[in-house]
Amino acid sequence: MVSSARRLLTAAAVTVLTAAAGLVVSAPPAQAATSQFRGMNWAVLGDNFSTGTLVVQGLSQSDNNTTVRAKANSIYDSMEYVMGVNTVRLPINTHTVANTTWWNSYRGAIDAATERGFKVILAYWEDGAASGGRITNLAAWNSMWSSVVGTYGSNGNVYFEPMNEPHGYSSAEWRNVAANWLGQHTAAPPGRVLIGGTGFSQDLRDICNDSRFNATLLSFHYYAFFYSAMTYDEFRSHIQTRLGTCASRAVATEYGAPMATNLNYGDPSSTDNFVRYLRAMAQVMRDNQMGGTYWPALGGKVTAGLGYDHYSMFALTGSGTTLHLSTRNGHGANRVRYGWGDAVNDSPPPSAYRIEARHSGKAMDVQQPNTSNGARVGQYTYAGNAWQQWQFQDAGSGYWRIVSRHSGKCLDVVSASTADGAELVQYTCGSGNNQQFQMISNGGYFQLRARHSGKCVDVPASSTADGVILKQYTCNSGANQQWLRTGV
Repeated sequence: MVSSARRLLTAAAVTVLTAAAGLVVSAPPAQAATSQFRGMNWAVLGDNFSTGTLVVQGLSQSDNNTTVRAKANSIYDSMEYVMGVNTVRLPINTHTVANTTWWNSYRGAIDAATERGFKVILAYWEDGAASGGRITNLAAWNSMWSSVVGTYGSNGNVYFEPMNEPHGYSSAEWRNVAANWLGQHTAAPPGRVLIGGTGFSQDLRDICNDSRFNATLLSFHYYAFFYSAMTYDEFRSHIQTRLGTCASRAVATEYGAPMATNLNYGDPSSTDNFVRYLRAMAQVMRDNQMGGTYWPALGGKVTAGLGYDHYSMFALTGSGTTLHLSTRNGHGANRVRYGWGDAVNDSPPPSAYRIEARHSGKAMDVQQPNTSNGARVGQYTYAGNAWQQWQFQDAGSGYWRIVSRHSGKCLDVVSASTADGAELVQYTCGSGNNQQFQMISNGGYFQLRARHSGKCVDVPASSTADGVILKQYTCNSGANQQWLRTGV
């Protein structure tokens, strides 16, 4: 169970000054399942509550628009390839939009997403957690939204969430503030506006029953730490109740669970409260064809001793504008995808894999074969032998040790060399970075990038011959650096 401190900090949400109800013309209720939202929250490391500009993890405030766009595209490539993401929820506040220099740069992340067909949800976070879930400066808030809606109101891929978790307001106060927003920002089509539920956006019933919001989408948050422990069935019932009758137009813009503790979210018999919660949340989403944006992909609160939010779906690696993501928990990623409507396989992963070079179709193979330290690794026609089969052990931070099933020894760059042409061998597994590799997606294939050198496992000269020894070389786009992993 997450501590009450996390609940208060994670949930301390947006702010709004009470305003009289605006004149909003009611429209027939929107009736469209939201399963088209397959999304992730990209957040500030340390959380989005800030009295300054918001700089999400992976970006730097010194980045210009071109750099932000390149970094964002690199991250979106990974999100899309690894999990089929098509939506990103990004935070804004008054300071971010008012800072013209940074706003012009930050817009690169928005524009990169929409240009590739992603949907973007722009959500307002209160300007500092001490605001207590209320807007501290209504004029600045409306000015911010006038600027944002003026820029993106005509872009059909951009959605607007006036306020994240309006917990400082009573139900009536929040509904009046939200209705006033709709009346003032008419360039935002109601069908692209997400109105948060009451409290920490955790209850949609009052919003759902208010005819002023019939034409909008609704934003719903649900975490296990909001409530006491429950069974799977109790969670399902509780979630469904708080959706009211409006699940068809609700988007679960925040939900999440620990991804750094090796929980098996594929186990229907688990007694772990987080497993029961995430399985129930995914099932309710699937039953109602609800889309959602998992919290978080990157960023969020820093978990003590880890340096990142242990709920975060991805580990971030890379440098410059070349950034890479890898999932922290495959079962957790599968459960999120299941909630989006995907067919997933929660069976235990294969005990071993064959790894085949794209250009030759030949398998990574311990030469000779033997169990000795220093035995060279090459490619050879696959014959189902144990020295052609490999196990993947998580080395943390998105890296893997690749272990020979035959010898129990690790794939190793000889002598920890950083030079082009250094050979790949097997060696007793240790903690060295020369035995740690990152799987970099490339279409349906991946590169194996050595952690110590940043260089890729390569079949020299693109040879297709049996027995060619693998070496590391500067990474490139060649098919002789691309690999396919198949369970055996």
